[in-house]
Amino acid sequence: MSEYSADIQLDLEGLLCPIPVVKLGRAVKGIEIGQVVEATATDPGVMADIPAWCRSTKNELIKCDKEGRVFVFAVRKLK
Repeated sequence: MSEYSADIQLDLEGLLCPIPVVKLGRAVKGIEIGQVVEATATDPGVMADIPAWCRSTKNELIKCDKEGRVFVFAVRKLK
């Protein structure tokens, strides 16, 4: 996965599926192509949901990791 600089940070901790994906989708719609949204979440479902959302929307998943009790992911808008 590539290096990146986040243009927007989202705190999705404490939110349950499907809210993290919905909020991520809104954030990605509001940025320019090439920009990055980085988010933290506590719902383990994001580890499956976010990669699936990226594939279906043709955006680039550039980070999807677990750091302690928090899941951290970053998405680059491609179109």
